Amino acid sequence: MFQRFSSLVSSGVPCFFYTDFTGEFFHCFALEELKAEDIEFAFNSNSSTTNAPHKPSFSPVSLKYYRQKFDAVQAHIRNGNTYLLNLTQPTLIESGYTLKEIYTMANAPYKLRIKDHFVCFSPEPFITIEGDIIHTYPMKGTIDASLPNAIETILNDPKELAEHTMIVDLLRNDLGIVAKEIKVEKFRYITTINAGDKKLHQVSSHISGTLENNWKKNAGLIIRTLLPAGSISGTPKRKTVEIIKEVEGYDRGYFTGIFGHFDGKNLYSAVAIRFIENIEGKLIYKSGGGLTADSDCLSEYNEMIDKVYIP
Repeated sequence: MFQRFSSLVSSGVPCFFYTDFTGEFFHCFALEELKAEDIEFAFNSNSSTTNAPHKPSFSPVSLKYYRQKFDAVQAHIRNGNTYLLNLTQPTLIESGYTLKEIYTMANAPYKLRIKDHFVCFSPEPFITIEGDIIHTYPMKGTIDASLPNAIETILNDPKELAEHTMIVDLLRNDLGIVAKEIKVEKFRYITTINAGDKKLHQVSSHISGTLENNWKKNAGLIIRTLLPAGSISGTPKRKTVEIIKEVEGYDRGYFTGIFGHFDGKNLYSAVAIRFIENIEGKLIYKSGGGLTADSDCLSEYNEMIDKVYIP
């Protein structure tokens, strides 16, 4: 499928793709083929309804259970196996809406619905390629916007700075595999998103690089090389992904994968976070956050819960 994607892109055929966390399962379609599939996606699109953002009723894993996983990650950090790991967990939610209705009502920069399988409404872009320039925008760092001096607090927090810096370094290195002239265009800027019953400030950076002018022939290889996304895995990436599979205790599946489209000229993609999956008729919301040596268990647990919302 990666080869077919490269073929479509190099032929200038508008197309859509999505993949699971590791890139093992990659799907692509010419846009005209989507008419026969029960798939919807939108980039930079607003909700078509007036439903307010809300937080569904939910049943997260217990703090005690989460702490066991948190402690396991901290042991790996102390042993030098990882320096930053994105720990996620599933949360059972209840909603009176179908996945199609949730997709329609959600107001997010990047949205995706795959049949009655899953829906996501992501605030985080992955890579953009315009001309021969590749851009990525790692998002790492979240704080409740209602807290006093929230922006100053998160930007001046040494733990948050260290975590974000590690992700920027990882993404600089990742882009350096497929591009040259790597630059950090903007370091640590704030975006604010609706998160159900509250607003969240999130910290991002902008990194760019220059691709070969024949990049379209290698579009699939570029995507495959960059997977999984650094912001939702960690560093060093290969070992950290092994630890994630060992510690999390559930299958991420298409959560924290990538989805995107090629419009015939440029390529746009996003990270599949803020994610609800239909598993045997039950709705499972998958969320989490990055852990470092300085992370606090209760704060990370609360951040995971804060991210359970429909915007």
